[in-house]
Parts: sequence; structure tokens; C-alpha cells
Amino acid sequence: MNIYESQYREKLVTLEEALDSLRDGDVIGTSQCANEPTAFFDAMHTLRGKGKKYRMFAPMCFQQHEFMTDPVYRDTFDMDITFLMGATRRGREAGLFSFYPGDLHNGAPRWLSVHGCDVFIAAATPMDKHGYMKIPLCLIHEKAFLEAADRVILQINPNLPNIYGDTEVHIRDVDMVVEAATPLPYLPKSHPDEVEQTIGSYIASMVNDGDCIQLGIGGIPDAAAMALMDKHDLGVHSEMITNSMADLVEAGVITGRKKNYMTGKMVGTFAYGTQELYDLLDENPSMMMLRGETVNDPWVVARNDNFVSINSCLSLDLTGQICSESIGSRQFSGSGGQADMAVGGAHAKNGRSIIAVASTKKNGTISSINAQLAPGSVVTLSRNEVDYVVTEYGIAPIRGRSVRQRVENLIAVAHPDFRAELRKDAERLLLW
Repeated sequence: MNIYESQYREKLVTLEEALDSLRDGDVIGTSQCANEPTAFFDAMHTLRGKGKKYRMFAPMCFQQHEFMTDPVYRDTFDMDITFLMGATRRGREAGLFSFYPGDLHNGAPRWLSVHGCDVFIAAATPMDKHGYMKIPLCLIHEKAFLEAADRVILQINPNLPNIYGDTEVHIRDVDMVVEAATPLPYLPKSHPDEVEQTIGSYIASMVNDGDCIQLGIGGIPDAAAMALMDKHDLGVHSEMITNSMADLVEAGVITGRKKNYMTGKMVGTFAYGTQELYDLLDENPSMMMLRGETVNDPWVVARNDNFVSINSCLSLDLTGQICSESIGSRQFSGSGGQADMAVGGAHAKNGRSIIAVASTKKNGTISSINAQLAPGSVVTLSRNEVDYVVTEYGIAPIRGRSVRQRVENLIAVAHPDFRAELRKDAERLLLW
């Protein structure tokens, strides 16, 4: 037994012992997404009734956990959350979460500057012979919290892949380890519909061989990826590494050979998808998982020549203001890294920022493009940073266009049923 194995054994505790170590008033940060410490999340509800209250920077979580959904836990957890998913929207409606606005690249450091961190809990790979474990599938805020924390607790999960980058954690910097092999969260492959496929084809027409791409989550970005199958030597610099990117790698479309920044490397800050995606990233020298403060820093993004940011939204107005996270005043998701990537794309040499959306929602009864955003809507992306808007009716150029030109271009890609009404609204509101 070497010195690292000895240290590991000294720090090995049960899940119950680790939970009992949490103190009243502790500020807790955790790893998230596919890297969530599932054993801890499944047991956090047991902390209720112990006369303690905890403050938490709540994770972007894809699985249901009792302490995140039942309102009885409001007396135990005070949680701020930056991005809502299906698993956490219910908890916010129950009053368990307070939404914390922020861009991905600096949201966590700004929160830490106010609240600090007493305990960081993460899932990690088994320790290697050099004393290192890895937090492989998500580094959005994990390293910032680990470095700020007074105490670090790791759930050692052998199901996690081994991914290279800024993922290492040494046993000397860990206070407790808990061994628990829990299943990883998965996101199945999407099946884009006809509208999404049409939008994807328009997007693909704006991507050239050798470009560096960023893709968001959902049917439209996945449809865009499917339409890129005839491209060559694409690179990746993206907050999320997706199932569709894995398909492009396996098809030989993504090689990174033409990237001028981190040539040959697929750069991301978290991965979420199928087991096939995790297997592709495991021990893959071309994959670099780096912290969110790095990957999503707009000025780092802008170092990638020919960068194409591809994201979707919920609604937009005729001047180009983009709402991607709320339905009126009701928070639906979060800012994520959309603005980070769009700003980076707008400043990259030959860069492009693309926003894609189906022209209507609710079975064609509501236009996604409106003269004004609904009252209370959050502007996720300023109209100053949008280059193109794409719907199934075509491409609306926004970069370098006046408001008058934007109105004309956006009405042209709106659903035909709403174009006359949009034109009347634009005239009434003096948008011309």
C-alpha cells in the first residue's frame, strides 16, 4: 500500500458518516448534470429533522430527488439555482429554489464572492496510483467550488468515464471519500421533427468546412448536427458535449484539425447524453474538459477563428431581443452559456452567432416572433449580439442591420399566418 492508498483508507467513510459531518449553516456546493453525486442526492432528505439548515448552490439536475421536490424541505434547505430542468421546475414551484441569474462563465464565482463555500460534494472516478481522482463529466462550476471549499467530500463512482482536461482532484485535497456505484444520468438521442430538420438544413448552409462549432441542447441543435454530416474537419468549442457531436466524431466530420486554438481538441465544460457518448469520451486524448470560467469566457471563445454559435430560444421580438429562459415572467430554464458563446462568436474572426426557433408554438396558435416580448420576459441575449435568426421559413440576417431592416427580415421568416399582424404591430409601435 503506497502513501496515497493509505490516505484514501484514512478518509474513507460511510454515506451516513459524511452526511452527519455537515454542520448547521453550512454553505454547500455540489457537482451536477451527469456528474451529480447521486448517492448523496438520494439521501439528502434524511438531513431534515436534525435541527440544522443548509444553504446550497443548487445543481442543474436531471434526476428527481426528494429534497428537491417536496415543500417540507424548505425548513432544511435554502437553495439558489441557475438553471431549471424538468426535475427542478416542480421544486421551484413548491418554493424550494430561488432563481439566481447569471452567465455560465462567471455565475458561480460571483455567487461565491458573496456566500463562500463550506462543503463541496462531488462524484469522482476511482483513485489512480498517483493519488488522483477525476470529476469528468461536468466542470461548469465544480473547480471554483472545490477551490473555495473548507471541506471536500467525494462519492467515488466507478461508472464515471475517465476524461482528460482540468478534471483532476488529488487525495491530499479531499477530506472524505464515500464509495457508491450509482447509475449515471442519461439523455437519449432526440428525433427531430420535420420543422426542426428544415431549420437544421438552413443552419448547416451557414457552416463551412473547417469551422469551429458550439451546439446547444434540443431538437433544433441536434437537427443542425444531422445536417452537418457532409462537412469536413469541423472543430468543437462548446459548453455542452452532446450526443449529436459524438455522431459527428464517429462519422469523421469532427476532427479539430483546422482549429487555430487548441488544435485537434474537442473542448467542453460538461457532457450529457447516452452511454455511447460517455464511452466515446472515455480515455479519449482529443477531448478536453475544462472549467466553465475558461470554456465560456467570451474572449476565450473569440480566440477560435470561424466560430459558429448555434442556439435556440423560446421567443424573440422584431428588433432581435432573444428570450431563451422564461415564458413571460415565469422562469423556465436559465441563461446558461448562450450569451457567452454568442458574444464570443460575434467577436471571433469570421465568427457567427445563430439563434434558431420554430416560427410557432402550441400547434401553430402562437407566433414565436412578436413585435414585443411578452411582459416580464427575460432578455437572455441582447439584440446587439445576434447575427442570424433561423426559422423553418429561412434565414433572417441581423448583424449590421438597422431596426427597420431587422423588422423586415424577421417578418419574412415568421409564419405566414402572423406576418400581416406583425407588420401592423410594427407600424403601431413605430418600430420602423
